[in-house]
Amino acid sequence: MDGLSLPQATEPGGVAGIDREQFELFLIHEGRLLDDRRFEDWMNLFTEDGLYWIPSTPNQADPYKTASLFFDDRELMKTRIDRLRHPRIHIQTPPSRTNHMVSNVIVEEADETAGVYLVSSSMLMSECRLDIQRHFSGRQYHRLERAGETFRIRLKRVHLINCDSPFEAMAVPI
Repeated sequence: MDGLSLPQATEPGGVAGIDREQFELFLIHEGRLLDDRRFEDWMNLFTEDGLYWIPSTPNQADPYKTASLFFDDRELMKTRIDRLRHPRIHIQTPPSRTNHMVSNVIVEEADETAGVYLVSSSMLMSECRLDIQRHFSGRQYHRLERAGETFRIRLKRVHLINCDSPFEAMAVPI
């Protein structure tokens, strides 16, 4: 898979011989950081050139030619986090409470020599703010690089099942 495109469908179990538990635990950890509002720690999971992308249309091929719901490099992630931390941000007063769930983890591609993996998973994020609950679900893709005993994210691409629906402002990362 090149940087931003989707993988071809793999066998139901993904790449043979790869233990997916380590990837599943990493994705659960990522969700927990977001739920705990540890946004700086979440951002630090990304490589220096890491990208966070939520397309606005199904099968969106290029974030540079079509507007996206999110398309953040680290600098934009930092700006977004700084806004979330601002004491007078009206869209997050009071702050959202979230719960991220990850399931159906599949290692789609693996280059063990280079320590680079493409992992897909089903995701559901529930958000509650001012007694209003919203739910975001879909399939997410993580391009991960081995970093010692853990991983760093080069790309997180989230395909929301309703990506082309109208949304109220989304402030917290999915």
